[in-house]
Amino acid sequence: QVKIMESKGGLVRPGGSLRLACVASGVIQAISTMRWYRQCPGREREWVATISDIDSGPLYAESVKGRFTIARRNVANILDLQIDSPKPEDTAVYYCVMTIRQTATSTYSDYWGQGIQVTVSP
Repeated sequence: QVKIMESKGGLVRPGGSLRLACVASGVIQAISTMRWYRQCPGREREWVATISDIDSGPLYAESVKGRFTIARRNVANILDLQIDSPKPEDTAVYYCVMTIRQTATSTYSDYWGQGIQVTVSP
């Protein structure tokens, strides 16, 4: 019954910025890692960023490092992706993935959102 939903995508100018959001709902006992992936036109899906439930620090793909910021708001089961200095090559469908267990005794499983379009264009 876990549902993942991305939001706040859309069109952004190269000199602008936007902040994607991802919300998890349903029966959720705990969320370990939260990740962002993206699929650029004509390319395979690629990993973008990861943040975990421990203080190990966020991880970023080299292509977005220094421009993207991943953050989680645990109390609301929300994952954010701040996109600054966007480039045309950032145009893609962005996917949110959360590693979730529904009870304290169950195993963790990955749950994917449907994806949301981000288009970077003048």
